[in-house]
Order: sequence, then C-alpha cells, then structure tokens
Amino acid sequence: MHRVSTKKSTQMDKFQNKYRIPSSRLQNWNYGSPGLYFITVCTKNREHYFGEIINGEMILNELGGFVNSEWIKTPAIRSDMNLELGEFVVMPNHFHGIMIIGENEFNRGRDAMHRVSTSHHSITPVNKFGPQSKNLGSIMRGFKSAVTTHSKILNIEFGWQARFHDHIIRSHEDFIRISKYILSNPVNWKDDKFFNGSSSS
Repeated sequence: MHRVSTKKSTQMDKFQNKYRIPSSRLQNWNYGSPGLYFITVCTKNREHYFGEIINGEMILNELGGFVNSEWIKTPAIRSDMNLELGEFVVMPNHFHGIMIIGENEFNRGRDAMHRVSTSHHSITPVNKFGPQSKNLGSIMRGFKSAVTTHSKILNIEFGWQARFHDHIIRSHEDFIRISKYILSNPVNWKDDKFFNGSSSS
C-alpha cells in the first residue's frame, strides 16, 4: 500500500509573484489560458476504488497509487503546455488537485475570455476555443483515460463520473484556502461531502 505524502508544495510561497489572477468579475474564460484551476473528479457512483482512510491518513491501494503517480507525471507528459502542480490528494472515491497552466505556444497572446464560468461548476471536458488537445479538458481526459486503462490491467470494474468539477483560483487567499482544504481532506474525511459507506477496493 502507498501512503500519501502531505509535504507542502512551494507554490504557496511564489504564488503572488508569479501568477496573474483573472478578475473575479470575469464571466467568460478559455480553459487553455494561463491560470490556476482547482479540479475535483469523482468515481462512478462515488464508489471506493482508491484505498481507505485509516486514522486520518489516506492509504492507497494499487489503483490509487497509479492515480497518484499518473497525476505527478502530467507536467512531463504535456511538457509543451508549461504545467505545474499545486497540492493534490487521492481520496477513496475522488481526487482533488490544483493544476497550473503557464504561458505556452498554444495560449500566448490569446484572449482568455470565451466561455461562461462560475465560482464552482461542472463542465464536460470539451472546449470549442483553440486546439482541443491543449486545454484543461484535454488534460483531464488523458488523466482519466490512463487510470481507466490501468484499472483494466488490474481487472477492476472501475469507472469515473462523466464530468469533472473545476474552480478558477482568482486570489492568493483562494489559493491558500483551497490548498489547506486539499491537505486536510483525509483528516476530515467523515465530514466530507463525498463520504459514503460503499467500498470496491
């Protein structure tokens, strides 16, 4: 079994100096644009495929370990997108992570405003603006697909929810709050809105 590391990232320290935050009044947003995105993706029917919480610590099973390692590899897999990872955590039936898309050849000089965005919402991983393979939706499609493929190798009848939730991080305070929420997720598991009693691991 794999134990989840709770080591703090250095993103908190450099956030204010490095990242330009879009206005909170922004109503349209292109998901290939430079920005910080809080991602949540759940398993189908919120079943427990990735491990269990023991004494406030997430203990990953084999599939959960793959989810963890696949996310870590994402910036290298998509090196041309200039990606960085903020805090993230694999939970029994869902995944939280902060994805940072930096300026790259696909979004440089492009107008970020494109589609309706609210503080919290659910989107299908499709973006009509710009290259279909160079945006947040394509990152999540690839990540989810890799996990599903690996589950078949492990002979696990696994499935994701069709959609994922995203939140555009617009302030340093927002970034700190979300980072702390991610890090404390295992400790607060029984009070988490995604908690349920089903288990498939």
